[in-house]
Amino acid sequence: MDVVSIGETMVMFTPHTNGQMRYARNFTSRIAGAETNTLIGLAKLGHQTGWISRVGKDEFGALILSAVRGEGVDTSQVIVDEEAPTGICFKEIINEKNMQVYYYRKYSAASFLSPNDINEDYIASAKYLYVTGITPALSQSCRDSVFYAIQIAKKHGKKVIFDPNVRRKLWKEEEEARKVLLSIAEMSDIVLPGVSEGKFLFGTDDCEEISNLFHQRGVESVIVKRGEKGAYYSTPFEKGYVKGIKVEKIVDPVGAGDGFAAGVLSGLLDGLNFAESVARGCAIGAMVTTVSGDIEGLPNREMLEMFIHSSEQDDVVR
Repeated sequence: MDVVSIGETMVMFTPHTNGQMRYARNFTSRIAGAETNTLIGLAKLGHQTGWISRVGKDEFGALILSAVRGEGVDTSQVIVDEEAPTGICFKEIINEKNMQVYYYRKYSAASFLSPNDINEDYIASAKYLYVTGITPALSQSCRDSVFYAIQIAKKHGKKVIFDPNVRRKLWKEEEEARKVLLSIAEMSDIVLPGVSEGKFLFGTDDCEEISNLFHQRGVESVIVKRGEKGAYYSTPFEKGYVKGIKVEKIVDPVGAGDGFAAGVLSGLLDGLNFAESVARGCAIGAMVTTVSGDIEGLPNREMLEMFIHSSEQDDVVR
């Protein structure tokens, strides 16, 4: 395995029409999960990825397993729960700049994930363990599972990459969220916060200050996502800004951060330096925003090269 991750994936329903969801009558179903988004993005680029989770023994669970497996991600470590259901969510799109996601995941199968569900050898076989701040917010057993997975990775000398991915709706108290997320960061080798997450954790939206504050907590490398402006990266050997790629029209911004993580990890796995890896992350993040859905805009290598080449010819990709 190149990358293994742990977390919940749900079935997401999106109305065919924009506006308040109370007026929607027809919906499209897709899979949605930060961790599987990134794993699928990596698989499309030819990397070996694996997913640890639980789904319900229901049609939604079957849909998720079929979709994730069909995208090339190993699902051998996903447990089918005979009692708890698969989580679902709804995406309400008022307009391009106003979207809401409503979650129905309390007591879902994935929320019962526990350290007993984790195979040490599976994580030990990977080069990277990728975790987000979503999973530890789902339940205490999920939180314990994330910390246990990280401990296994550290025990076997594997790199841990962490995206804080703050979801305020999932946490009972913001102070608890900060404490848990910073504890995970301190155990990670690479942290990928967005500017807003840096603001949430440290009270500043200055990229360089956010990076320095993570470094002070022992994090080796930090990449701060700046949206369409690109990203700032800071490692023991190099630091700097990488420009983003502007697109003519943003169709759906959800999932861009997951695509960014896939690009960065892919670059590192390919032996690129941090600047080049971050540039790949920016490119994939931009591509994701041009297509409706979390994974539909994730590219294979040929599509990625074409996109990067076209962006070099024009400031705005059309």
